[in-house]
Amino acid sequence: LKSTEERMGRFSVGLTGSSSVEVVAANTAEGMGSGSLAVFATPAMLALMEQAACRAVDDVLDEGETTVGTAVNLQHLAPTPLGLMVSASAEVTECSEREVTFKVTATDSTGATIGQGTHTRVAVKTERFMQKAAAKLPPPDA
Repeated sequence: LKSTEERMGRFSVGLTGSSSVEVVAANTAEGMGSGSLAVFATPAMLALMEQAACRAVDDVLDEGETTVGTAVNLQHLAPTPLGLMVSASAEVTECSEREVTFKVTATDSTGATIGQGTHTRVAVKTERFMQKAAAKLPPPDA
């Protein structure tokens, strides 16, 4: 099926999601330890973009599934000071049955584009994924 949205499995090109946050001390480069300045941190911008990507596909996942991030290509283009809002958007640009790639963008409340890039996520069975992660831990004491 092809129309304005190209369909591939459960994901479709054109799905979108968004997320917003205020710049506060905890999400600045200084507060996160990723730099020394009181401006919106690159790791905080990435997390906001990932949240937008999750929101874009959450409704099409099967029960007991989630997505995990597997790749990021990101540019942080401009600083955003304390007190401003940052909004991230994610749009599906490529997809297969399990893998989905997004164009991600972040803007601040002045209207400036502060970040852009691409992000890839893969659908996984939540329980199986967490079992695989837990298998890395040493066995609990008897």
